[in-house]
Amino acid sequence: MLNLKERLMLTDDNYRDLKGAIRACTITNFTLFLPFMVLIQVFNELLKPLLGEEISWQKMWVLFGVGVLSAAIIYAANKNDYKKTFVTSYMASENNRTRIAEHIRKLPMSFFNTKDLSELTTNIMGDCTTTEHVLSHIVPQLMANAYSITFICLSLALFNWRLALAIFATMPIAFLIVYLSRKIQLSLAEKHVKAKLDVSDQVQEYLEGIKVIKSLCLDGENFEKLNKALKKMKQMSIQMEFIFGIFITGAQIVLQSGIGITVFVGTLLITKGEIDLVTMLMFMVIVVRIYGPILTELTLLPELLYMQTSNERMRTLMTTGTMEGKADVALKHFDIVFEDVSFRYNKEANPFIEHLNLNIMPNAITALVGASGSGKSTLSRLIARFWDVDEGRVTIGGVDVKTLDPEHLMSYMSFVFQDVVLFNDTVYNNIRIGNMNATREEVVEAARAACCESFIERLPEGYDTVIGENGSTLSGGERQRISIARALLKDAPIILLDEATASLDPENEILIQQAISRLIDGKTVIVIAHRLRTISGADSIIVLENGKIAEKGNHESLIRKQGIYHKLYKIQSESLGWSVKNA
Repeated sequence: MLNLKERLMLTDDNYRDLKGAIRACTITNFTLFLPFMVLIQVFNELLKPLLGEEISWQKMWVLFGVGVLSAAIIYAANKNDYKKTFVTSYMASENNRTRIAEHIRKLPMSFFNTKDLSELTTNIMGDCTTTEHVLSHIVPQLMANAYSITFICLSLALFNWRLALAIFATMPIAFLIVYLSRKIQLSLAEKHVKAKLDVSDQVQEYLEGIKVIKSLCLDGENFEKLNKALKKMKQMSIQMEFIFGIFITGAQIVLQSGIGITVFVGTLLITKGEIDLVTMLMFMVIVVRIYGPILTELTLLPELLYMQTSNERMRTLMTTGTMEGKADVALKHFDIVFEDVSFRYNKEANPFIEHLNLNIMPNAITALVGASGSGKSTLSRLIARFWDVDEGRVTIGGVDVKTLDPEHLMSYMSFVFQDVVLFNDTVYNNIRIGNMNATREEVVEAARAACCESFIERLPEGYDTVIGENGSTLSGGERQRISIARALLKDAPIILLDEATASLDPENEILIQQAISRLIDGKTVIVIAHRLRTISGADSIIVLENGKIAEKGNHESLIRKQGIYHKLYKIQSESLGWSVKNA
């Protein structure tokens, strides 16, 4: 019990609830012996004629009443048991899921480079479900059974220590079998969990790539990676259940051989006249009842071992360091400065950005351009503290972003990405995410400014229309405009635009450009764009190459320089005349 709280990663309240559940289960176990005590007394009365005595029917009616009362007590104990055990374990599971989700939200983006989405989903759903099952079906029962068995063992020893010893003689051997097999069981549990994770990965990949899979006829049995993962999990499940079953069945056989030993010892003692028949019957009734909790313990122990694997994965996640910082620092100026910044995505890799210095002026538009992989998105994400720099510092208004709480820093920024993420909710709620304190009038005004009103009016329920998973019922341009409406509603002083118009048709591009013009008015704006014609009016253009600043200036000066920017601009201008035609 000393480290049970840490092992199961429980809060103080959840740990207190767990102790209450153990007490409730222990009480329930003891109440279940009440009918046996009544039954023994009934047997004692029914056997009186064999001893030349008369049955006391008055006592029989009293025993009947006690039996009814026992049933009521058992019902009340079981009801309390359910409430203390199952309800509280579900609440603990809810708290765990919330804690994990909150922890994940605060982790640096570097963490997600090493983790698959399916693994994190398994942490929140699968591993928490395992812990929930342990809290509701295993730990309270195990602890309660241990307490009640110990008490009963001592009580029976007071009646006759030899019969008590006969009942419990096989128990240490049964538990020793399970204990000695724990390494094998843990190894199988780890392999089974890994197989489940592999299946989750392949199922996610299958669903995300379903369009490609269908177009290339890779669906069904032809998708070999998914088939192999499913077969592997099936094999591991069968192997684990089979091996677990061998040890548990063996332990149960050894344990229940105690019934035969008890009969043998009891018979021997009766023939010697050292115990009477009633005592023998009492021990026989109890031996059948007492083995129930012990068999349950033997069955639950492998699940407890299996839980350790899931729990270790959760512990690893929860002990991963989060991004911390001050939340009481008010930013008053919004110039952004990179001071001798070096950054690598992987600690073992060479620096992706090395000793970079850059000033981004406030209330101006700064464009980051360059070939794919040149470092454009990396710079914007360092500004937003999605990652922390390895050397140097990034400051906003002279304040190092590394010293700021990420959520506090985010309150000063709005993002418009090329890949928009919407939720399976109403249009209204998807826009209101930008500012949860906004009124409906403010949401409508932001939608109007973002050129959303025309398509929202066509929706069945207007702003209250549910738009499906990731806005599946909307076009790409409509989803992008909702994203801009969010940013308008947030009204942050720093705007980061990451390829916001890269994959839009001309009509949507014009509407979105109008919306962006309203969004960036009077703000510090960082634009990442491949279409160089869209940023020709920027106040400053930074040309990146291999994580370094190759050129900087405005559109006219860079064109005159005849460098990288001029080359990229010329290539794009020539590509505008390209068309599909037969060779």
